Parts: sequence; C-alpha cells; structure tokens
Amino acid sequence: MASRLHAHIGTFRQLEILLALHEGGTVKAASEKLYLTQPTVSMQLKKLAEAIGLPLYQQVGKQLKFTDAGLATVSTAKKILQSCEELDMHLANLRGLKAGTLRLSSASTAKYFIPHLLGPFCERYPDIDIQFTVANRQQVIERLEQGLDDFYVFSHLPEGLDLEVIEFMSNDLVAIAPASHPFSQQECVSLEAFCQEDFLIRESGSGTRFATEAFFKNKEVTPNIKMTIASNEAIIHSVLSRLGVSILSSHTLAFGEIHDVNVVNVESLPIRSKWSFSWTKRKALSPIASVFLTYVETEGRSIMQNAIRI
Repeated sequence: MASRLHAHIGTFRQLEILLALHEGGTVKAASEKLYLTQPTVSMQLKKLAEAIGLPLYQQVGKQLKFTDAGLATVSTAKKILQSCEELDMHLANLRGLKAGTLRLSSASTAKYFIPHLLGPFCERYPDIDIQFTVANRQQVIERLEQGLDDFYVFSHLPEGLDLEVIEFMSNDLVAIAPASHPFSQQECVSLEAFCQEDFLIRESGSGTRFATEAFFKNKEVTPNIKMTIASNEAIIHSVLSRLGVSILSSHTLAFGEIHDVNVVNVESLPIRSKWSFSWTKRKALSPIASVFLTYVETEGRSIMQNAIRI
C-alpha cells in the first residue's frame, strides 16, 4: 500500500520543491530558496507530475498557473511536510533537545528588531533552524491564511481571522524630514503645514501605509503625495535627498546610525500602535514554537528594551 501511494504522490523532496515553486512563482525562485539548480528543480517537478499522472501547472505568459491537480497536491504537501516537521521536533523534544525549525513571518518594518530578538535565542538553542520571511503587511496576511509559519508579526492586526495574540512592544510612527528642513528647527509643526509638503508614502499593502492612510482619514486631511516607495530605506534616502517628508516607524531610525534625518514634532503625531506576535488558533504550536513564545513573553521584551536606541 505504502509503495503504491509513494508512486502516486512523489517523494518528500519533490513535494518540497512544488511548495517552493507555488510560493516563489518561478522555477528560479524555487531553485534559489532550496539551493538547487534550475534544471534539477524542473526535472523533479516533471517526475512529480508523471507520478501523479496529471499536469500540475501551466505557463501562462510569464506566470505559472497551477491546475486543480497542482493546487490539490500543494494543499496535501503542506500537511505532509508539516506533520513530518512536527514529528521531528517532538522526537527531538523527547530526547531532551530543543531542535527543529521555527518559522517567522513579519511586516517589513519588524526586520529592524526581530534579528536582535533571535540572536540570543539562537545562541541558547544552536540546533534550531530559523526561517524568517520579511514581506509587506498584505503578503504576511496571505502567508497567515495559508498557515505557512509559526508566528506572524504585525503592528496592525488583520480583521476577521481567528488568532491568538500577544502584544510585544510599541511601534510609534513618526514624522521625519531632512535636518536642513525648516520643520527640523520648529518646536511644533501644524498637521496642515506638514500635509502641504511633498509627501513620500509606502506602497499599498504596507502596514505603515495602512496606518498612515487611516490617520489622515481620521484627521480629515489629505497629504500632498509625491512618490510611492516600496521600502523604508529608500524613503529615508529620499528624505535625505530632500525629495519630501514622510511618516515611518521610529524603529527605522532606532537601529543603525541614521544621520541628517530628524524626527519632527508634528501636531497629532506620532501614530501609536503595538507590535504583536500572532498565530492561528487552528494550528497547534510545535514544541520549539512554544519555547520561543515563552522566551518572547519573558526575556524577549527586556532584550528589546535594551536594544532600542531612540
């Protein structure tokens, strides 16, 4: 029975490759994620399709479109590989080891502090593998809906999802301007004056964009948007180049040396929110995820308070 089943669904490695293809969208992305050559990826996917007896995806223009058989296989592959990981971590836990894989997915701004949180944890548990995915808020929500990770880090929680949540630390969004800008010499800038300046905003799907738009809507003001920019670093360099002013998380300035950009005291700012670790109620935490959660709730908070330099 087992051999017949194996013949129809392929090997674990082939299923892993299929998931990487589904997530990355291209053979190149899948090969880079798994450190395989593109011919190897293509060959293994071909063998998997032959074992199943149906095409798994089709090339439509520059995009891959998964067939019904492909989507069904992806869904089952997730369950199979997740079960294998849970078994591996459970057995490691029974041996007295805290080993396995911890998967985190966070909004892009959290990349400034998550590594500081992971450093001491990884030193304590050197046998743990970490998969840390950084994306914008909408992409993290999509990963959450697919159940791809153990924890998801948000500053503004998505609505309508059944989540367990712990608040972790503050996330204040502040106004920034070049040090040479007149705003940097003023004790307080009116929101109206701030909105008249050329404004640099994050891309749609970004948590910072989501919070900023909600703030302006609540205050019934409209910023003078000049540019949409898809990274915090690019916005900071654009501010340095005097292309405009912006609103970003204070964490973008807290880690690392950022010169010639000032936090401006603007009326009604900062926008105050909290970073949260969340996970789906329908998915039980693995042993290593439980250990990490305890770490976050205890030492993690104090580690971050000592690390932040604002």
